[in-house]
Amino acid sequence: MGIFRRKKAQSEPGAQQVQDEALDGVDETNDADTSAADEQGRGPWDVTERPDLEGRMDFGALRVPGVDGMKIRLQADQQGNLGGLTLDLHRTSLQLNVFAAPRHDGVWDEVRDELAAKLTRDGGVADEKQGPFGTELFAQTPVKLPQSGKQALAPARFIGVDGPRWFIRAVITGKGATDEQAAKELEDVLANVVVDRGTQARPPREVLALTPPNVAVKPKEADEAKEEDFNPLERGPEITEIR
Repeated sequence: MGIFRRKKAQSEPGAQQVQDEALDGVDETNDADTSAADEQGRGPWDVTERPDLEGRMDFGALRVPGVDGMKIRLQADQQGNLGGLTLDLHRTSLQLNVFAAPRHDGVWDEVRDELAAKLTRDGGVADEKQGPFGTELFAQTPVKLPQSGKQALAPARFIGVDGPRWFIRAVITGKGATDEQAAKELEDVLANVVVDRGTQARPPREVLALTPPNVAVKPKEADEAKEEDFNPLERGPEITEIR
């Protein structure tokens, strides 16, 4: 089973800042009951669709399948409230955040447009492409190289899934941002995530708070391959330096 680490939320350049700003101030005119991924017969799922939660770690609003070798970082604000997760596996990272949404129409189309506009303004690149979860943003996000401090572009896939009164925003970075095979394991994790939004009324785009799991669960699949320690901040050749 993976290792849990808690990370304080803070202002960050690039993709994280783009995501946070893209989820501000939407009204309740948009609603959706089904997502593009659901229409293709895959998750993420609502808890009413997948009431059997065996094999999944309980983070409250998110139930995440366990995979051997996967490391999990918890994203917390200054008050210690958990608002997201980052899953690291085989040099690929998957960031997960879940938000309240209207009942019928989805918000991903709007969020995607906002993300693309913000990325472009910041000097990045964003292209819409079809992926396993519907329309995604394949992006080059502006970052600073940790050693030289020079500006660079890092690849990222922005994925949105609209569910009944909830919305998942997922971001794939690292090797899996450009390598389909490298992304597959974490795509499978995302496809088997279950959302338990609860019944409380919430404004659209409000972050659904998470809770740390009490007990680790047995992963569904064992990965026997041993791998060297991975620093998710070390992107190596996957970063294109701006000259």
